[in-house]
Amino acid sequence: MPTDFIISGATLVDGSGAARFRADVSVSDGLIAEIGQFDKGEGVLVRAAEGLVLTPGFIDSHTHDDGYLLAHPDMKPKVSQGVTTVVTGNCGISLAPLPYGDVIPQPLDLLGPPELFRFKTFAAWISQLRQTPAAVNVIPLVGHTTLRVASMADTGRAATQPEIEAMQHLLAEALDAGAFGMSTGTFYPPASNAPTSEIIQVGAPMKERGGLYATHLRDEADHIVPAMEEALEIGRALESLVVFSHHKLAGSKNHGRSAETLKLIEDAGRHQAVCIDCHPYPATSTMLRLDRIMISKRTMVTWSKGYPEAAGRDFADVMQELGLDEQGTMDRLMPAGAIYFLMHEDDVARIMTHPMTMVGSDGLPFDSHPHPRQWGTFTRVLRAMVREQNLMTLEQAIHKMTGLAASNYGLEKRGLLRPGYFADLVLMDEALVTDRATFDAPIQTSQGINRVWVNGEQVWTGSDVCGNRPGRVLSRVSFNRL
Repeated sequence: MPTDFIISGATLVDGSGAARFRADVSVSDGLIAEIGQFDKGEGVLVRAAEGLVLTPGFIDSHTHDDGYLLAHPDMKPKVSQGVTTVVTGNCGISLAPLPYGDVIPQPLDLLGPPELFRFKTFAAWISQLRQTPAAVNVIPLVGHTTLRVASMADTGRAATQPEIEAMQHLLAEALDAGAFGMSTGTFYPPASNAPTSEIIQVGAPMKERGGLYATHLRDEADHIVPAMEEALEIGRALESLVVFSHHKLAGSKNHGRSAETLKLIEDAGRHQAVCIDCHPYPATSTMLRLDRIMISKRTMVTWSKGYPEAAGRDFADVMQELGLDEQGTMDRLMPAGAIYFLMHEDDVARIMTHPMTMVGSDGLPFDSHPHPRQWGTFTRVLRAMVREQNLMTLEQAIHKMTGLAASNYGLEKRGLLRPGYFADLVLMDEALVTDRATFDAPIQTSQGINRVWVNGEQVWTGSDVCGNRPGRVLSRVSFNRL
């Protein structure tokens, strides 16, 4: 088979966590053909890469890009930081199955405008992604909150048995269509009244078909341990890998407790399959909520339909401008979203460097003034945690972004630099790679990511997208059900 191109002289960090080495890499028909020293032949495009590092494409283990893939298929916020695969449908919210009207209940509206919610079945959304592919690959999850909204007229209570059966049917259909599993977000109003037993019953199709369970915990603050124990119980009942989404300790009362929660996860991991995703910022972002405002040292508004001029401003300043208290200001802004500065840097570092932790941005791409994690998560890890703070080696960080995630999600021939593996590749300057997105100016591409390929096709030039859209909806091979 003819060689498409060769990357010559790069230092390879192969995604396994092993030490780096120098080699040439040839790509043919979307796959890595050879690694090492070999005859380059005549007339083959050779990209000189001396002084640069070649890695597998990064896997964003936690996104809300379900609708963004369709609306902005070049996926510039992601490919510009080296991401070649995104996991969608997290926190209990997925774009499908949910044909809806003009008003989308929060937090589902975080996924984009109402016109994106047009898919009656999960299979219809998957089909659309395949017909109009994006620049990146997709690992789709289906959201329990979405299933509730689709099946229940009133989500302010536990589901009835007929409603549970309706959700089971939708979940089974989604798994058959290609969903990797189910996520929950019992922190949010449409699912907060769902008891543990409901989630286990709704998730029953995963016992037969397989699938992972990703959880935005019921509580990430004072009552985080009972919430974690609930998630582990659900994982055991469904015989599923439990992914602790954006693991954090919220509020100053809980700062430092990551040592406790990580030990709980480690202990659980001796008996069942568990893992973590995390981003490298001391602030989180979601819908505007009074309970989050009250435990945050600072709150920044990301968007507001009730008072659009609040976007990008501190909530305290808006409150003073309006002459209202916290509740009154929130009522004036709603529906709205916000960034909450409520974590401690030490907890973030401890969680991110834990061997079980993958990297997930948790970005909200349609926010008018988004959290910078949508544009800078992966390059921030490489700049701050690897190069500046020496919290982990480059090999360890790349493993979290690639090989570890590919293993947890049961991907075939991805996440490592190996002959025969798909050519999802990142070529970067280790000394220069840097996130430029900030809380004040969040929509900025990273620097130091020289080129990115997805399935052997270039999607990032180092300064802009290429227009190619080679992304695929991926298929799972198997899950570790230990």
